[in-house]
Amino acid sequence: MSKTNFAAGLEDVIAGTSGICFIDGKEGKLIYSGYSVEDLVKHDASFEEVVYLLHHQQLPTLEQLNAFKQALVEELSLSNNMIELMRSFVPHVSPMVALRSAVSLLQTEDRPVREMDQEDLRSIALRLVAKMPSLVAAIHRIREGQDVLQPDKKLSLAANFLYMLSGQVPEPLEEKTMNIALILHADHEFNASTFAARVTAATESDLYSAVTSAIGTLKGPLHGGANEAVMKLLFEIGDVDNVEAVIQRKLENKVKISGFGHRVYKTMDPRASILKRMSKEIGEKKGNTKWYELTEAVERVVFEKKGLYPNVDLYSASTYYVLGIKMDLFTPIFAVSRIGGWTAHILEQYANNRLIRPLSVYTGHQRREYVPPEQR
Repeated sequence: MSKTNFAAGLEDVIAGTSGICFIDGKEGKLIYSGYSVEDLVKHDASFEEVVYLLHHQQLPTLEQLNAFKQALVEELSLSNNMIELMRSFVPHVSPMVALRSAVSLLQTEDRPVREMDQEDLRSIALRLVAKMPSLVAAIHRIREGQDVLQPDKKLSLAANFLYMLSGQVPEPLEEKTMNIALILHADHEFNASTFAARVTAATESDLYSAVTSAIGTLKGPLHGGANEAVMKLLFEIGDVDNVEAVIQRKLENKVKISGFGHRVYKTMDPRASILKRMSKEIGEKKGNTKWYELTEAVERVVFEKKGLYPNVDLYSASTYYVLGIKMDLFTPIFAVSRIGGWTAHILEQYANNRLIRPLSVYTGHQRREYVPPEQR
């Protein structure tokens, strides 16, 4: 590609190779190292199992999985010092700002590591995967004026996250729903936050810095905030009878409808199909199908009027809300899941590294001669 040709937003530009994740946009398939997300969900894979798959590009044996789960459990707890530091800033900032800051602070508690040593890097990656749900839960409870809960080491990571948020051990369907949501959000090729993490890692900066870069990127509403925007839309609509009028008004005013369309998928996002089922199922279990029904009506009207398919954000909104999760935690939960993919990509970048340094097309002034200030 010459310097006079470029793709805005790097659309359709191949920026590297990876064995972690593949998206078939035409067929609507999401593949983790050879395994479709539909197959993983169908066979009740655990989020821990999927993280191992992303990190190692193969599924673990039972022995490997049990050891991996145990290693994660041992890293779940936050230190008292970390909790007190978080109390000093959490009430004053948004959850995503708090999470970004907390991840940076985690590094101050880590032991010295051997530079670019694969064993040390994997141990840090595992630590970050384990700490992320604990950090998000702690952020929520601190701002609510509640005690930070330590994890129950008998629970899965998905169940522990819900427990540390609410103080209640989740019911089986609640745990299953969160586990599936975490799996579906775990990786998505070179999305904005993952690419940001790889750019940082490519400078041979540390894992914490790379993950902090990813969180800062995820914070942007064009990447991580869409499911919260979907929930706000549902509140605005209020009733199924209002869906068509509200959507029509927004389309006429050229307002983007969150939860629809995707840079890569040309058909329905496979994650949306799975979350649609989960939203319905958890709504029925909780005796509150209003938000599922509203979302389904929005899906129908937007497709009829614009031919747009839903993406992962559309049904994740109602799913999280019926689970009792506050809207401004939707994006931090994205990080609880995507930390699996982020760390996998960072490890992959380290293993076969080349500094990421693209070119740009210069559109500024042509060569000009300097004129002293008094002559201008």
